[in-house]
Amino acid sequence: MSSIKKLAGQTIWYGASSIFARLLNVLLTPYLTHEFIGTTEFGKMALVYSMIPFLYTLTMFGFETAYFRYIQKKEHEKDVYNTIITSLLISTTIITAITIFYRQQIAQFIGIDNHPEYITISAFIIALDTISTIPFAKLRYEGRPRKYAFIRVTGILINILVTYFFLSVFPSLYKKHPDSILLFFYSAGFGVGYVLIGNLAQSLFQLAVLVKELFLFRWEVNTRLWKEIVLYSLPLTIAGFGGIINETFDRVMLEKWLPLPKEAATFQVGIYNACYKLSLLISLFIQAFRLGAEPFFFKQSTDQNAPRTYARVMKFFVIVICAMFLVASLYVNVWKVLIIRDPKMWEGLKIVPILLFANMFLGIYYNLSIWYRLTGKTTAGAYITLTGAAITLIINYFFIPYFGYMASAWATFLCYGSMMVISYYWGQKAYPIPYPAKKLVAYMVIVALLYFLHHFLTGFWKSNLFSLSLASFLTAGFILFVSRIEKMEFRKLPYIGAWF
Repeated sequence: MSSIKKLAGQTIWYGASSIFARLLNVLLTPYLTHEFIGTTEFGKMALVYSMIPFLYTLTMFGFETAYFRYIQKKEHEKDVYNTIITSLLISTTIITAITIFYRQQIAQFIGIDNHPEYITISAFIIALDTISTIPFAKLRYEGRPRKYAFIRVTGILINILVTYFFLSVFPSLYKKHPDSILLFFYSAGFGVGYVLIGNLAQSLFQLAVLVKELFLFRWEVNTRLWKEIVLYSLPLTIAGFGGIINETFDRVMLEKWLPLPKEAATFQVGIYNACYKLSLLISLFIQAFRLGAEPFFFKQSTDQNAPRTYARVMKFFVIVICAMFLVASLYVNVWKVLIIRDPKMWEGLKIVPILLFANMFLGIYYNLSIWYRLTGKTTAGAYITLTGAAITLIINYFFIPYFGYMASAWATFLCYGSMMVISYYWGQKAYPIPYPAKKLVAYMVIVALLYFLHHFLTGFWKSNLFSLSLASFLTAGFILFVSRIEKMEFRKLPYIGAWF
């Protein structure tokens, strides 16, 4: 159980800081929906941020996962960092230059024709974040959580502060003192551009603090190792593109395929994006888990009991995300007030449980994907993710004109569900892991039934007090039920076992 305890510790240290940072970022949603109320700016922001992950995946080239895999090999330990950083610096410079050169065409493609400057700012954000990724990975590998947490959280705080000044403080100052020298960098109507400026400030800060780690490398490339890393990483990059299509391309398709005037379609994108934020409770946990789990899984791989450890990790993971599903879906009337400040966007709340379940599937898929990462069969990951991407594109293409963002939500659900199932059956043949599959499926079915029960009963008695009371009762009941079923497992957990 020490390995589970170690993973829990990594998730707490690295993950909790990431959760806190992401939660701070999520707090921008109610602020931005309020600032951009009655406009299409929030939809434009969604379109810009749907493009950024594509370029980041291209510049990163799967090297973060490759770093964790190859740093385990002592014969490569000295060369891995130098080779990866040198390669990234060269490729990132080239890709950034190309992106800026074609900024107008990219802006036209994603539907923000009049703002190519947004693409320029985004290109610099991507470049800075790419260069920072491996130094961040080095902190995780070496077990330096305090510095990691400080950089992540402080960076988000800087982002929020800069965004607030440009969107709230400077406009007020502009009205009262339009000739103030403090407004030298301010231009009324720049809108989403200032959100990007806040993000750029965060990226600059992160890289500045990581300079010491960054410059530990030497300008040299182990050619043989580089070729090996590229062959391992290329399928991960393809899978990354497929994953980005699954996660963000539906915004672009919504804007283009909805049979509505451009501004109305962009506002629908904003509704979808705002309601998508309500599924982030599970996404945040997945991100936190990933930060701790990735180096843990590779280090654990040399243990003969590794498959059993992976199975137990999956069990606890599914239990946690099932509880989170109930908290997010049954209390949606609370979350909508806190996160979405524009009541016109509440019409999209019906997609929240669908997206929550989709993110549960994604989290399980991430756990399952360990089989092809460990065995080096990363091509399998590319095939699985591209299958999901095909499902996303086909469903969105044919059904958005009829069902709007509801089609996008179901496309996400079916995409991640298919990837989860394919990875499970393929992985059990290539790298068998004794997952308690029937029990885990039962837990997910139970929470789905509890959601429908809550939805059915609150449909008869429309009372916020009744809704919250019933939500608390059902959530507590599920937790009590699982604690009884898993009593022996929980007894083995550090700290928690004392309660059983």
